Amino acid sequence: MTHSFLQVLLFLLAGIVLIILLTARWRVHPFFALLIACFVVGLGVQMPVAGILTAIKNGFGQIMQSLGLIIVLGTTLGVLLEHSGCTRVMANFILKKTGEKKAPLAMSITGFIVGLPVFCDSGYIVLSGLNQSLAKRTGISVAIMAVSLATGLYAVHCLLPPHPGAAAAAVTTGVDFGKLIAVGMAVAIPGMLAGHLWARYAGKKIPHVAAEEEHIIGRAAAPHVFMAFLPVLVPVLLIAVNSFFALEKNGGHAVHKIFAVLGEPAIALAVGVLLVFTSVRSGMIQTISKQLQEGAEKAGGILVIIGAGGAFGAVLAATKIGEHFGRSLNLGSMGIFFPFLLTFILKTAQGSSTVAIITAASIVQPLLPALGLNSENGKLLAVLAMGAGSMMISHANDAYFWVISKFSGLEMRPMLKVYSLATVWMGLVTLLVVYILSLLLL
Repeated sequence: MTHSFLQVLLFLLAGIVLIILLTARWRVHPFFALLIACFVVGLGVQMPVAGILTAIKNGFGQIMQSLGLIIVLGTTLGVLLEHSGCTRVMANFILKKTGEKKAPLAMSITGFIVGLPVFCDSGYIVLSGLNQSLAKRTGISVAIMAVSLATGLYAVHCLLPPHPGAAAAAVTTGVDFGKLIAVGMAVAIPGMLAGHLWARYAGKKIPHVAAEEEHIIGRAAAPHVFMAFLPVLVPVLLIAVNSFFALEKNGGHAVHKIFAVLGEPAIALAVGVLLVFTSVRSGMIQTISKQLQEGAEKAGGILVIIGAGGAFGAVLAATKIGEHFGRSLNLGSMGIFFPFLLTFILKTAQGSSTVAIITAASIVQPLLPALGLNSENGKLLAVLAMGAGSMMISHANDAYFWVISKFSGLEMRPMLKVYSLATVWMGLVTLLVVYILSLLLL
């Protein structure tokens, strides 16, 4: 069956618009929005219903096979770090090293480190009490403190696995997790600093707000600093070392084999979960079962979205969208700017960075050859460009926007002026870094 480029493009746009309207305007769960979009695109290009269903099942199954364990274990690790008090210990340690005068930078760095395994909204809620008390103690505007913390968390959330958007994009495009983590962390640092610097500049004009401390999470017995950092850093190091050894030609060495097992992302995250248990005090033992259940339940909602994103990608692949775009448009001249712009539009329109990057990855993957990004480095740059696009613009249709507003006590106007504009600078600075990398790597 053949169909014209115009027909494919028309129903691709219809599917994207439908996802945006269903999720942003009518608050339909992204799983159902993506599923409906699969049928809109498939039927629009005259695919048989049986063929659409087969593509949906295959796409859903493949993404679950690749990401299921990683998302569940990553989410569980984040939940355990919250409840064990590890995140608060890390924050206090960093603050001691930077000093109260540099408290906003301390919160940015804390957000960056805590955000490696913890989702940005959860991390912000857990650290909001410390953030509020620091604002009172130092007299620094709550807007500066809140946005510094928020952007530190946000930088890694948009760019690095095991966060679902980046993880799904890596699997869809075939990017190695270890390489993405190593390069992504370096790329995320300028993005974090851009958010922090804008917060310091724009937040000075916002009056200091007396923070309410009713939202502070109950304090668990604090673990030792070393034990608090261990569950975060060890999985990252294991994955990175495994990727380094994977580049070696001789893979038969015993050490290589050990790290090939321990550095598998699912195993590395499981090691992180086990390390949290070593920092848990006896008073928390009885709550472990509840926290594990919370982690599994939280992961379930993420997994169905990612699975539906994989299904949408499989339907798009069945339409041979890459061949159509490659023949009809000069995508080669756009390079990394196409994945960035596509993800930016999706993020701004419907609010979720995760949905934006998953949807964009499904569209970009078959276009990689036409974009000149089909090499190993090209795929990595494409994922990082999509991560940059998924940062901007966070505004009133983004749930994270309201988490920051609620837990910091900031009204809509300062939120838009300080936080939303900070996400614009973050996205642009990150894109600039990715562009410089593209000049070196392509």
